[in-house]
Parts: sequence; C-alpha cells; structure tokens
Amino acid sequence: MIGNLKPLEIVLIIVVILLLFGAKKLPEMARSLGKSARILKSEAKAMKKDDADSAPAPTADPTAQQPAPRTIQAAPGDVSSARPVAEQNTTKS
Repeated sequence: MIGNLKPLEIVLIIVVILLLFGAKKLPEMARSLGKSARILKSEAKAMKKDDADSAPAPTADPTAQQPAPRTIQAAPGDVSSARPVAEQNTTKS
C-alpha cells in the first residue's frame, strides 16, 4: 500500500495528521524551532569567528592583549546566566 503513494500524497497525510493531533502543540513547536535556528545561527557565527581568530597572524606582536575567557550562554545575548568555561589542556601518555 505504501509503495503506491507518491511523495506529495505522503506529505499531505503528514500535514493532516499534524493538524488533527498536533494543533495545540504547533505554536510551541514553531517557537522551539525558531529558538533552535537562532542558537544554530549564533553558534555558526561563533565558529567562523573562532576560525578567523585562529588564523596565523602575519607578525607576532608581544604586546597583544590576552583573549577574554570563553563563556557559555543559555541563549544568544543572555549574559545574566553566562559562566566561564574552564579549558583543560590535558594530554594522554
């Protein structure tokens, strides 16, 4: 039976099921999806920034400032719950 269904028909069935059984949860799911997208976007920007920062500098400047400690934030822009990250430099022998 499923082998005879086209992709459009499967999508329509899924939409009908969501509307019938998930109508109360759809706004919550949309908010959650939006929040996840914002977090993903901010993490992607942070990774690009880290990559740009780790690029070798043309000249070594001994008077350069130390980088600020890395922090973990619960949400992008949330500085009230930010806490420093303890970076461990361990090597295996």
